[in-house]
Amino acid sequence: MHADRLAPLPSLRSLLTFLVMAALLPLLAGCGYNTIPTAEENAKAAWSEVLNQYQRRADLIPNLVETVKGYAAHEKGTLEAVVEARSKATQVTVSPETLSDPEAFKKFQDAQSGLTGALSRLLAITENYPDLKANQNFLALQAQLEGTENRIAVARRDYIQAVKDYNLTLRTFPSVLWATLWFRSNQPFQNFTVAEDKMEPPKVDFGSGNTSGGTTTGGSGQGG
Repeated sequence: MHADRLAPLPSLRSLLTFLVMAALLPLLAGCGYNTIPTAEENAKAAWSEVLNQYQRRADLIPNLVETVKGYAAHEKGTLEAVVEARSKATQVTVSPETLSDPEAFKKFQDAQSGLTGALSRLLAITENYPDLKANQNFLALQAQLEGTENRIAVARRDYIQAVKDYNLTLRTFPSVLWATLWFRSNQPFQNFTVAEDKMEPPKVDFGSGNTSGGTTTGGSGQGG
């Protein structure tokens, strides 16, 4: 009989647990419990867009190299440098799950910077080939590349801001309380370390009749 009296206790405990959780959840949400996971997901989404735009650029390069090769085959060193830089850039990846790895992020940024520099040099030599600059396929590829570089710059800017917001949630009150109690495994995400003035996309001069300007670049490729 004594055992029969104790039987209902587990059910009672479950009910009490449910009631406590039902009462606490609105309080947790109201106190900013969702701030950290929301900021984390926003940063991951921004990073995915960065990867999408870098992949778009990588996809353009084979056709660009082949087109230039048709008019400037003897620029072998520059063409091979672009191909090699593209290969390195596509081999180094950083997933949203490893954004807190400084070494992986640096390898990614360095690889993309190398590709930016190689592309800048390739665009510079095309100024010496008027027939190439007048080629419609080349002009179309230039336009796509310029648009992609602009998208990369925007995606990087958005990612930088998203990471700044996320990292702040791990260090500032009151969200730091949730980081201490509930999100102990969350680590700050890595961010691009180059200065803002080094992040300008390569600028492409489409004026084939302009003999004084030519193709210019936003730096020596350090912007990535």
